[in-house]
Amino acid sequence: MPRRKQPHSRARAARRPQRHKDVLHGNSGHRTNAFRCVNCRLDVPLTAPGTVHRNHCPNCLASLHVDHRIPGDRASDCRGRMEALCMFTRPDGEWMLVHQCLTCAELSANRIAGDDNALALVRLALRPLQDTTMASRTLLTL
Repeated sequence: MPRRKQPHSRARAARRPQRHKDVLHGNSGHRTNAFRCVNCRLDVPLTAPGTVHRNHCPNCLASLHVDHRIPGDRASDCRGRMEALCMFTRPDGEWMLVHQCLTCAELSANRIAGDDNALALVRLALRPLQDTTMASRTLLTL
């Protein structure tokens, strides 16, 4: 059914006021417990098994440069995209991801989460065997 055309001035006055933008960010909104990955655009829940502060996508392992010194502080001004470079294990056996910011080149270490893509983790672990220049570049930036 076609809409009736109103004169231009009356059409503006008759419009409903626009909703506030924070409607989706309230307690019942879908974005309060998730973020969208900057690389693969997957909606990622903030809670993850094995980590307290989710900061990377479980699918592609990409992240944003949001933490400054303390994990979870979200105090960084950079907000650049971070690429997963490599992995290492702590002396207690915990696996860690090393991310490098593509904007400011800062390195950070992050825990892997229990729901991270196993294939992506294995590819990342085997990357130094494929490309020796990446391992030497990472060591030189440390």
